[in-house]
Amino acid sequence: MTKARRGIYAAAVTPFDQNGRVQQEKLVGYCQHLLSDGGCDGVAPIGTTGEGTSTAMADRLALPAAFAEAGIEADRVIFGTGAPSLPDCVELTSAACASGYFNALILPPYYYKNASDDGLFAFYASVIEQVGRDDLRIFLYHFPQMSMVPFSTDLVLRLKTEFGPIIAGLKDSSGDFEQSRGFIEATGGVAEDFDVYPSSEAFLWDGLSTGSAGIISGSTNLTARAVQAAKNAPEGPARDAAMEVVRTARATASKYPLMASMKTAESWRSGDETWLTMQPPLRPMPEEQKAAFKKDLDAITAI
Repeated sequence: MTKARRGIYAAAVTPFDQNGRVQQEKLVGYCQHLLSDGGCDGVAPIGTTGEGTSTAMADRLALPAAFAEAGIEADRVIFGTGAPSLPDCVELTSAACASGYFNALILPPYYYKNASDDGLFAFYASVIEQVGRDDLRIFLYHFPQMSMVPFSTDLVLRLKTEFGPIIAGLKDSSGDFEQSRGFIEATGGVAEDFDVYPSSEAFLWDGLSTGSAGIISGSTNLTARAVQAAKNAPEGPARDAAMEVVRTARATASKYPLMASMKTAESWRSGDETWLTMQPPLRPMPEEQKAAFKKDLDAITAI
């Protein structure tokens, strides 16, 4: 199966050594944890939460082969392959496909602002042409707060119409569910095989009831099991209670720097403090903030 399965994804955090290089074996093992005891249907490594734009090109190119060697199922991984350079994006996407990982989460080229729809269309058309694979599945990455390069619904529809199943879906990290709803309604969502993923688990049932494919979130590094419980709960009081846990957990995570807090949580789970390493300019949580985070998490018994 080429296209990524639908469901609950974690935008996986990345372990780095003191020189800023990816600890490949540790990242593979961590994603295996997320896909088993961590409660995730899938993982999205080397995206924003994974500090992908700060990760060495050589490390990004090597990761898909390491995932393949570990036997991680291809339809459970959506690699972040976005880059402001078209040739770099093509090389990253091609490397993923060469190792059997055909699902790519691709940011728009994010250095030049106020790009036209025609310019953005040309970028994605060039990626598709140069990668040259009918089994490629691209998930457009809408994160206007960070990229400052938003997708219009007209552009999404134009890409979907031109390239069919290769334009497989969209991750909406705007934080505004009305934008997610707009993309779903414009494309037809899962009913038309276009998989929109809001980025907050607090929107889980808003999205599923509208036609989303699930959630891709940074905080599901920690909350995925609670999100699965809410997804599987029968409609009514049980689902309402489960969603209250999810909303509380998401709100708690949102009080703290996302990448640093998720790495802190993993350092506690694994007993490995090297998880605290961040790529500058990002910094680890100070001790007093970690203590507050731990106290808040301890109050949420269902995650």
